[in-house]
Amino acid sequence: MTQNFIDKMFSALAAYFSDKINLTPQELEFMEAHCVSRGLKKKEFLLQEGEVCRFSAFVVSGCLRSYRLDDEGNEHTFKFVIKDWWITDNESYSNGTPAQFNIQALEESELVIVSKASFLLLLEQVPLLKPLVDRLQTNSYNASQQRIYKQISATPEERYQAFVEEYPDIFNRVPLHMVASYLGMSRETLTRVRSHFAKGK
Repeated sequence: MTQNFIDKMFSALAAYFSDKINLTPQELEFMEAHCVSRGLKKKEFLLQEGEVCRFSAFVVSGCLRSYRLDDEGNEHTFKFVIKDWWITDNESYSNGTPAQFNIQALEESELVIVSKASFLLLLEQVPLLKPLVDRLQTNSYNASQQRIYKQISATPEERYQAFVEEYPDIFNRVPLHMVASYLGMSRETLTRVRSHFAKGK
């Protein structure tokens, strides 16, 4: 891994934080010392079911998904994560328990990894970080609640429309069956709904 690659990865993370909070050069330097850059090949796993998740990952480029398998081996996609988004397995990360989800790269991806131990240290040493993290976690929780509500109350067309608004270019990047899994519908239903929208209703 070259120094240019490492610098590029952290520059993207620094720009992300600097757009939201005012960090001193010293704080940014401290953060950089506690981050690790990593590249993933397409289909490579960042986390597999049964492992304990001890990190959060910031996506500099690429696309990943979080999914789990049911007892019959069927895949259920929980989320897609793209540029400038974070990904972890919240339950495993918080409780130190084996992960029930897999996190896999759907494209060649570039990440900045922050271990749990480093993250806790950053929260102590960078005062503006905690309010931001609290806000991001609240937003993430609210989005999850809205998604659950849509899954149990919205029509397939409404779920599809909300998905396209959140991930406008995802159909060019991931297989259709994964999108159908995320939306909780069959591939055939998704194809019908997409065709309906393509015809302008």
